[in-house]
Amino acid sequence: MKLSRRTVTVTTIAGAAAFATIVSGCSATSGEAASADNPTELTVTTFGTFGYDDLYAEYEEANPGITIKATNIDTGGNARTDVFTKLAAGDGLSDVVAIEEGWLGAIMEVSDQFVDLNEYGAADVKDNWVPWKYEQGTDAEGRVIGYGTDIGPQGLCYNGKLFEAAGLPSDRDAVAELFGGDDATWETYFELGNQYKDATGKAWFDQSSFVWNSMVNQLDEGYYTADGELNVEGNPELEERWALINQGISDGLSAKQARWDWGGGKAFVDGSFATFVCPGWMLGTIKGSLESGGGDASTGWDFADVFPGGASNWGGAFLSVPTTSKHPEEAAALATWLTAPEQQVKQSAAAGNFPSTIEAQETLAAEATPNELFNGAPTGAILASRAEGVVAQFKGPDDSVIQENVFQAVLDRIEAGELNAQTGWDEAQKLIGELLG
Repeated sequence: MKLSRRTVTVTTIAGAAAFATIVSGCSATSGEAASADNPTELTVTTFGTFGYDDLYAEYEEANPGITIKATNIDTGGNARTDVFTKLAAGDGLSDVVAIEEGWLGAIMEVSDQFVDLNEYGAADVKDNWVPWKYEQGTDAEGRVIGYGTDIGPQGLCYNGKLFEAAGLPSDRDAVAELFGGDDATWETYFELGNQYKDATGKAWFDQSSFVWNSMVNQLDEGYYTADGELNVEGNPELEERWALINQGISDGLSAKQARWDWGGGKAFVDGSFATFVCPGWMLGTIKGSLESGGGDASTGWDFADVFPGGASNWGGAFLSVPTTSKHPEEAAALATWLTAPEQQVKQSAAAGNFPSTIEAQETLAAEATPNELFNGAPTGAILASRAEGVVAQFKGPDDSVIQENVFQAVLDRIEAGELNAQTGWDEAQKLIGELLG
């Protein structure tokens, strides 16, 4: 059962109730609409913080006979392993699978193992998204294999109380100006870090790999050129940024925290570091960490409309339907609904991420809802500002492998004192050769 233009239009405008009436799930095996007497279970696998729980319940209520069995994997890296292990086995993938931008390039090499959403009305909803996001989910043959969920424009998270203790301004507009506003640079970021450390004796950022990833993502070309060639060895832009991050480590600006853990979240509460690089989806991660660590709105975290080096996108995801799904029509309908603008606004409220659909972005910018956990910062409006001019960097097939298994691993060893900037760079080149052949 393909979605007509009328179906998608009414769905977007009227929401779950209209969607239930028009595209209530059809059974892939019987051809009959899902109902209490003809139930259909749809499995969904996401990762990190997607904010879908309430949306699943809303969809089930509006679509009698559809039940959703959800699985959430802790990190995008582990989700990548899960997807490719099951692709290799030829079985086990959910009806709807979340794909991370960092490994989308590798997915595109096996795009024929995912349903072409053109068969289920992709052309009718194409204009929902910012153009580059829709294009990212389209393979070289024009098959649409993923609907965009969020994108990752970056702003700067900072702890206003810690800034005040160091004699730095804490008002978010003043902080944006302090870093240079539209002309903010990484050099200024690290200079301010040294001022902060001199004043407090404490670290400036949590650990180096997230900062490095942000530095790489804002380049026109990162680990790959736009035409898919490796772009690491002899790359002066990467080498310049490598020198900066390593000088920051040498200066003691890194708190050397464990990624995704931060001491059970306590490092966000106890003043271990004062700044944090924040793509939209990371706001939800910080929320969970603050709560785990015993923090709340009084802890002092805020969000500024500024980012060193300018506009940058880190991450974002897609919903895809594997060809192994026994319910591709129902799965495509669910993916369409979950990524529609109305649902993306709700997802943003739940997860703190930033939508990839134009209407949802405009809604968040206009509402400018205060985020109480971040000192009342209008995080949605700030992210809309940070998204201006952002076009995601091309990610080659092994981009996430290079980030996580090469540079992230090497930076961990540098922070542990096992390597220095030069031996670390050499080790990274060696690992790329070993891993990529």
